[in-house]
Amino acid sequence: MFKRKKYEQHISFLELFKKGDIATKLSFFIMGSSNLANKQWLKGAIFLISQIAFLFWLVSNGIHALSMLATLGTQEQGLVMDKRLGIPVLQEGDNSMLLLLFGIAAILLCVVLLVLYVVNLKSARHLYELKQAGRKAPTTMEDLHSLLDERFHATLMTIPLLGVLFFTVLPLLYMISIAFTNYDHNHLPPKNLFTWVGLKNFGNVLNGKMASTFFPVLGWTLVWAVLATVTCFFFGVLLALLINTKGLKFKGIWRTIFVVTLAVPQFISLLIMRNLLNGAGPINATLIRWGLIDQAIPFLTDPNWAKITVIVVNMWIGIPATMLVSTGIIQNLPTDQIEAARIDGANAFQIFRNITFPQILFVMTPALIQQFIGNINNFNVIFLLTGGGPNNSNFYGAGSTDLLVTWLYNLTVNTMDYNLASVIGIIIFILSATFSLIAYTRTNSFKEA
Repeated sequence: MFKRKKYEQHISFLELFKKGDIATKLSFFIMGSSNLANKQWLKGAIFLISQIAFLFWLVSNGIHALSMLATLGTQEQGLVMDKRLGIPVLQEGDNSMLLLLFGIAAILLCVVLLVLYVVNLKSARHLYELKQAGRKAPTTMEDLHSLLDERFHATLMTIPLLGVLFFTVLPLLYMISIAFTNYDHNHLPPKNLFTWVGLKNFGNVLNGKMASTFFPVLGWTLVWAVLATVTCFFFGVLLALLINTKGLKFKGIWRTIFVVTLAVPQFISLLIMRNLLNGAGPINATLIRWGLIDQAIPFLTDPNWAKITVIVVNMWIGIPATMLVSTGIIQNLPTDQIEAARIDGANAFQIFRNITFPQILFVMTPALIQQFIGNINNFNVIFLLTGGGPNNSNFYGAGSTDLLVTWLYNLTVNTMDYNLASVIGIIIFILSATFSLIAYTRTNSFKEA
């Protein structure tokens, strides 16, 4: 055990450069030198080819991509006089959007090469330590066998990691970067250039002209998330308790009836509800025919009615899922505890308050936190039911029932203010991440994990 710990204490790269042989020293400048010197042809070739390809890309394209990232373009597209033809012709300019994307991709490629360079140095250090210990360096076939055996997990993870880097991290960094530019409807590429503006967009949203829209929409988003989560949880638990009541017949049929709503795609249910609740829909027509109302109820056209409507319709969609989870918890509750409470004279409400509900809440708290975050970003219910409406003349690009996420959509698709949409996306992420972190770490489920 002592010998293993002693072997795992690697020397520093500085010490490796001082004590290593020529091939080891060359590895600091020419990747794969140490591997090639020790006849690890495949590994050495991979390191060397990667460095050559990177340097070729850096000279031919990389330096330009990195340099243009600072300005995001200097040449605007426009008409210039062609002296040969004597007429104005369209001159292509810089595309700020592509320059930003290629610049971020160039930074990621540099990071990948840096990681590969460190791996190259670690490989050189490993070979040096093997020599110092009097052990033989593994051959190419032994390395291949290792990649398909004890390091097979690393082999399998290589391609997915590269995919995550360029198809997840790259778009994410691009979206975040847009928040620090003036990429809006007045600066749309390729006709126009956009530039860096620092934190101006954040100030505009939090303390500028957009604040009169942001804070009301934020307030409604939080109210919606709380009510949508609480109502589905409370009525889902209540429905599960009613179905699991002793003496109730055909429990399986009752569960099936309520679960059928989950079998119908959510967007279909929402579109049907939208048709049922509009001013000339069946619900208003029936109520007027029965003489219960004189005029149509503005379920979707009045701001207050619309907010109540989306919460009630969301219950129709969310209660069955909570009912199923609660049913599983209730059926696995310790019966001896409940029987002991009954013997001691506790009524049904006291048993529910002190035994049933605390245990349901204990199990479902992580799911409730997840549902709350999901409701903050619940695009479907709002967009398909009200479309964010009714319109509000006091808001910029948002309606009375728009959440932050649907407002972000409007800013992107309708008003084409991509910089403001990016700021809203970052704020949504910060709110969701902060709440999740605080809530999860303070739950009993987390503390007892």
